[in-house]
Amino acid sequence: MTTAADMLRGGIIAAGHGTRLRADGHHASKPMAPVGGRPLIEHTLDRFRAAGIRRVTVIINERSDDCRRWLGGHGQDFNLDVIVRTTPSSYVSFQLVAARLARSPALITTVDSILPIDDFRHFVRSAAGFPSDAVVLGLTGHVDDDNPLWATLDVSDGRILRLGAKLRPRRSGGFHLHPHPTCASLHNPRIQLQRYRGLANRNAGAGCG
Repeated sequence: MTTAADMLRGGIIAAGHGTRLRADGHHASKPMAPVGGRPLIEHTLDRFRAAGIRRVTVIINERSDDCRRWLGGHGQDFNLDVIVRTTPSSYVSFQLVAARLARSPALITTVDSILPIDDFRHFVRSAAGFPSDAVVLGLTGHVDDDNPLWATLDVSDGRILRLGAKLRPRRSGGFHLHPHPTCASLHNPRIQLQRYRGLANRNAGAGCG
């Protein structure tokens, strides 16, 4: 039987330079930074694997040869589309990944989004219950970021009213589900905000909006 996850494609934004990691003495690329003895990119692929998503587009920067080699040796059970491009911002990386996933329902995440596998699957299942044209953004109350993306929620229905203003104690968790990620829609914030819904991380003590 075909499930919603079978129809989803995945995207991983992993082109960051890891400036803070390098300042702390880490020499590997950001997606290869070890967490619990395994690289960030492995944790991210594990979450997609557990959710049944095997068609994944990954963007890494041109200095991430270690990650490119790792993907070649550890991603055989995925249909991987790897973009090697150094970009000026994560938003540009997002646009490149979204363009590859155009016209298909997609779940896009940053490589440094850390959450338990069960919570990731919960997000996929819960997001599937929203209207078919909704964009669902994962949110968290935990903030450990120099430049977080803040979200203002309508607490009555979970709709995101504003992105970028620190008016509610929620920030982007670095992952979201988009029904059809096209470059045209990504360039129109007004249209996007009419469709954005927030889904809080259960570990932050909140449920669905």
